[in-house]
Amino acid sequence: MTDRTRQAQAAYRNQDHDAIKLVHQPETIAASLEEQHSSSSLSDIILGGQDGLVNVLGVILGVAAASGDPRIIQAAGLAAAFAESVSMGAVAYTSTRADIEHYESELKREAWEIAHNPLGEKEEIRQIYIKRGFTGELLNQVVDKIASDKKVWLEVMMADELKLAPVAKNQAIKSAFVVGISAIIGSLVPLFPFFLFSLHTSIILSLTISALTLFLVGVYKARVTVGSWYRSGIELTIIGIVSALVGYLIGSLFKAPVVP
Repeated sequence: MTDRTRQAQAAYRNQDHDAIKLVHQPETIAASLEEQHSSSSLSDIILGGQDGLVNVLGVILGVAAASGDPRIIQAAGLAAAFAESVSMGAVAYTSTRADIEHYESELKREAWEIAHNPLGEKEEIRQIYIKRGFTGELLNQVVDKIASDKKVWLEVMMADELKLAPVAKNQAIKSAFVVGISAIIGSLVPLFPFFLFSLHTSIILSLTISALTLFLVGVYKARVTVGSWYRSGIELTIIGIVSALVGYLIGSLFKAPVVP
């Protein structure tokens, strides 16, 4: 996300007509197009943090319902937290690597098709721009202009025909790191009360803190994506808490008998 995009989002949120005019000045637009577009880490943070929090909350509530032993709850929570962190980081890495490899393979295929079947590839450009309302001489000029530059031609085919965007080669490691760290932080949120308070108090605090954290994450997401902050916060909270309570219900089914 570029600085210009952030400024445009802020202008929209504030309904600031003067600010939106400023971000559409020719020099601002030109500078933005030259700026490096890095993939937003927002989705990685939410993915790791929410998944870690919800999964560990479900685990410790389930174990609490089944045994009620603080040491078992702590051990299960820590094991789940670190296993979740490693697992989520690995998934983020492999999925991003898959996206990179898919893009690169399709890029090579499109380059080969342009080199060996230029007329067919030009016709694909023509059909793309016909659907956008271009006709006649203007359509021919657009097609010829794009086809005159192999780099632009290839970019157009990747973006407009295949709907693929390039992914930075270092993005896989970055995503793995962000997701993994977010997962461990999210996992520790519902767990730490069980190290400080009684079982009953810890359960109440864990649910309360987790719900508040999920709500704040939803609010942050809405602020960045220009959505309804309260709707996003409530939505994320409900999804997270309902998912975690499933763990409590499962644990209740296997509740250990009280030893006299």
